Amino acid sequence: MKKTLIIGATPNADRYAYRAAHMLTAKGHPIVNIGIKQGEVAGVKIERPGPIYDDIDTITLYIGPALQAGYEDYILQTKPKRVIFNPGTENYQFEKLLDQHGIEPLEACTLVLLSIGQY
Repeated sequence: MKKTLIIGATPNADRYAYRAAHMLTAKGHPIVNIGIKQGEVAGVKIERPGPIYDDIDTITLYIGPALQAGYEDYILQTKPKRVIFNPGTENYQFEKLLDQHGIEPLEACTLVLLSIGQY
């Protein structure tokens, strides 16, 4: 199972980040929710970025490029194996920076990857 940190987590059931949290947990992947909204998703509290987790396999992004700059150091310090850039979050410069730090940038949809067994 791949422990996944969701950046852009929200308790809004209409958002893809919400759906991803539920699908990840349903498939047995433990999650960490990071976001600016208060509440919980899939039984996991939404946290502000702060503590650095050292056991994250994947970070999945649900924030656009304009907000990503504020998370770059946090993501690099977390040292995940990969960062998934969901549709609308693609960011060539950040993807290049991740690659330079040995972190795989992946332009994909977390929901699709989970649904086809390629997560």
